[in-house]
Amino acid sequence: MTEPRRYAGEKSVAAFEKARKLMPGGVNSPARAFGAVGGTPLFIDHADGPYLFDIDGNQFVDYIGSWGPMILGHRPPVVIEAIEKALAKGTSYGAPTEAESKLAEQIIDAVPSVEKVRLVNSGTEATMSAIRVARGATGRNKVVKFSGNYHGHVDSLLVAAGSAAATLGVPDSPGVTPGAGQDTIVLKYNDCDGVKNAFSQHAGEIAAVILEPVVGNMGCVPPTMEFLETLRSETLSDGSILIFDEVMTGFRLAYGGAQERFGVVPDMTTLGKIVGGGLPLGAYGGRADIMDNVLPAGKVFQAGTLSGNPVAVAAGSATLQSLADDPPYEQLDAIGDRLAAGLHAAAAKHGVPHQVQHVGSMLTLFFNARPVTNWPEADRCDREAFGRYFWGLIEKGIYMPCSQFEALFFSTLHTEALIDETIDKADQVLASL
Repeated sequence: MTEPRRYAGEKSVAAFEKARKLMPGGVNSPARAFGAVGGTPLFIDHADGPYLFDIDGNQFVDYIGSWGPMILGHRPPVVIEAIEKALAKGTSYGAPTEAESKLAEQIIDAVPSVEKVRLVNSGTEATMSAIRVARGATGRNKVVKFSGNYHGHVDSLLVAAGSAAATLGVPDSPGVTPGAGQDTIVLKYNDCDGVKNAFSQHAGEIAAVILEPVVGNMGCVPPTMEFLETLRSETLSDGSILIFDEVMTGFRLAYGGAQERFGVVPDMTTLGKIVGGGLPLGAYGGRADIMDNVLPAGKVFQAGTLSGNPVAVAAGSATLQSLADDPPYEQLDAIGDRLAAGLHAAAAKHGVPHQVQHVGSMLTLFFNARPVTNWPEADRCDREAFGRYFWGLIEKGIYMPCSQFEALFFSTLHTEALIDETIDKADQVLASL
């Protein structure tokens, strides 16, 4: 067994030492500290197309894409041009613009569940707001979420499952009070019986069910159709609101997101990442009768000084227009199939226990002998093997997600040649495991 060195250039090491004196852990989002793989994070200087370049001058094929937004690759000319035009007019107004309405119209036209939409600044803000609106619209308090699904750092959703099959959530972070999770029911993903039991036990009390329709936050875990259909039928029967968190999957798995791909339409949808074209922008929307509960049309409060920021709106609108004009989804599916098949063949050849799971341009190589359908199964992955795999690929110029439990993403600029190069280098690394 060969242990790769924890690769990081001298400039990245120095930059991280400085950053740790200035920011908690040296980063502004925890995964960036490389805690799941050890070693020192690479500090990025710039990006272009399918590549990242660190401050030590190294080039990497990028498979995180800023954790999902960069479906067109880095610095796509159509988006850069739109940003420059917006910047020439100003950076923020705190007043309505026609550009906001254009982006709202694009979202409504694309996403089957959305009749009205509100723009916000992040995916976390979108899910937080959607939960509040669902509670306000139904007059109920309880919310169902699934272990292994991440919906941002919202107190009521940042909870873990207790010991029972349908238990109320317990805080998963210091600073989250017991009261914040007392109305959150945590279930196992892809468990239809668990869903049915929860609705039986809490009939008439559940305001909403929220889930990632394809999970990206415990690695790529697809839903079963039975699971999605059970959720849809149970929420309809009980009068609960079904929320698809499509922050990752929206505009990535299809132009209309996972709900278009699977043909299951929720009541509300949260969006982020691609919808902002790489700039901070999120959105939540749904049926008009639900969304009309939001102030000033209704009484549910939600506001934001920078919501609908003109520069972010311009980037998002240009990205969505490009995806609508030249849909890349067949191409992305084919590339995903190619990468999945190649990684599976390489791991199998070297006798590495593994699962390759992917939907479109989301994919994870799990170091796990059994299929992963929920968090308890994901939790059995060989994290140490993944860490060696990650650093081995870094040494060869391939930048994968720095956690076993984050799906990788690729862009329209990841050619077959780049995919084959990635497979070849993965083969070499897997041989050392």
